[in-house]
Amino acid sequence: MLADALEHLVRGVVDNPDDVVVRDKQLRRGSVLEVLVHPDDLGKVIGRGGRTASAFRTVVSALAGKDGARVDFVDVDKRR
Repeated sequence: MLADALEHLVRGVVDNPDDVVVRDKQLRRGSVLEVLVHPDDLGKVIGRGGRTASAFRTVVSALAGKDGARVDFVDVDKRR
């Protein structure tokens, strides 16, 4: 659910919504949502001074509740 919500939010911000992929990785320290975007859209997703990325993290944190989740932004060129 968190991955779907985050993907919907990110697709609304970027110019290349078809390149947006959100992966939910379960690690020992908890859940990590990895957001893959087109390299040209990375600046839009992070925002000036990281404000947009911070807003995405705040929304995901509110949706996750006490379970929590971390959000990482990666451009498509660094998929592997």
